[in-house]
Amino acid sequence: MMKIELFDVGSLNCPRGLLRQGDDLDREARLPIPAYVIETAGRRILVDTGPHPAAVADVARHYGRPDAFGPFRLEQPQSIAEQVDLSTITQVVLTHLHFDHAGALALVPADVPLVIQRREWEAGHDPDAIARNAFLPRDYAIGDRPLTLVDGDHDLLGDGAIRLLLTPGHTPGHQSVRVGERLIIGGDVAPFASALDDARFPIFGDDLAAQAASAQRLRALRDAGVAVLPGHDPGALSAGIIVADATPAALG
Repeated sequence: MMKIELFDVGSLNCPRGLLRQGDDLDREARLPIPAYVIETAGRRILVDTGPHPAAVADVARHYGRPDAFGPFRLEQPQSIAEQVDLSTITQVVLTHLHFDHAGALALVPADVPLVIQRREWEAGHDPDAIARNAFLPRDYAIGDRPLTLVDGDHDLLGDGAIRLLLTPGHTPGHQSVRVGERLIIGGDVAPFASALDDARFPIFGDDLAAQAASAQRLRALRDAGVAVLPGHDPGALSAGIIVADATPAALG
């Protein structure tokens, strides 16, 4: 049995053209920041955390620099910790290390394991990659938290129910999360759903050619009948249960 729930953990306010090439840089967009909890076989897996509420309240105090969010202005009526009992989480999967996806990791109890792509983790500890990708190391300073580094596609639970898909480009080791056979949490491969078709990605990124290839991969899966959830599309994301009481077999 699997249940997937989407939580609205804030919003990004920025010129629309930053996240969609060719759109108006003078037109501000308000875009949702999602996080997900997957329940299956007695496990509760948190996919992404959203930003840290202390950073939203005072970015300069939290990160020691007022420009940490760059051109983005964040709002957060409720953090992930205000919506989910984080003491019940058994595992955290991060699609990537940007502040709006990893910033609240410190709110998750320190004994909860983190799963991330090895190449993303290594990029998060390389000064050049940190600067190029606007990573904020405080977000993922994990101390003694158990850490699992995966290389490429990975069967998270060993039963095919949840599979991590390496989808690099937006960041060096970005990953998407396939739940059963009918749903993929796409992360920021395509912040807007339409980017899978028109390849209008953000104007920034680690490797736009690799991102285009990752988008092609997800588009092929979408065209085969798999729902692909975009990273920040206000027309495609709404809080609530997405798939309930579904086993992997039933999703096929």
